[in-house]
Amino acid sequence: MNDSPDRLARQIAFLLELDRLKTVLRRSRLLHEDRRENSAEHSWHVVMLAMVLAEHADEAVDGTRVARMLMIHDVVEIDAGDAFVYDVAARTEKAKKETAAAERIFGLLPEDQGRELHALWREFDAGETPDARFALPIDRLMPLLHNLEGGGQSWKEHGIRKHQVLDGNALMARGSSTLWDYARQRIEAAAARGDLTED
Repeated sequence: MNDSPDRLARQIAFLLELDRLKTVLRRSRLLHEDRRENSAEHSWHVVMLAMVLAEHADEAVDGTRVARMLMIHDVVEIDAGDAFVYDVAARTEKAKKETAAAERIFGLLPEDQGRELHALWREFDAGETPDARFALPIDRLMPLLHNLEGGGQSWKEHGIRKHQVLDGNALMARGSSTLWDYARQRIEAAAARGDLTED
């Protein structure tokens, strides 16, 4: 056990910095209240999705690692903001901003913890391991569910069309063919209902 006052001070500084994630607003609207979701709420909710839906991963995954990845995956939005999945221009700049944010934010921690969480964040971002391949569709599923259950509210607000939703979420198939099949069917049904503009 490390009782160093400097170590504890750095851990507390990191934890206090995370409070800022509650101020980063996303495009998704809450289902039971008329306000936009913040990134801290999103992070908690996708961890719950991963815990409940892990059996639908195409490969064996370590549920604890997936949950840890999802808990920290959007920490970089404190500095970089939330990039709307359908905004191609914003997503092009995203990598540079998020890399700098990860260096700064994980750098607040003691070196061993910062290195560990930064590596986990990079693994999620690369999406190459089974755990990361499953974490990515989980991260995409919750915003879809918000739109699917909320009448396509943020899709309509931003003029999003069916092909954008399908293209923007197709990577879900890399980690869970079951969840992608479910999402695709729901997207088609939303378009048929008029909650999403056809191409």
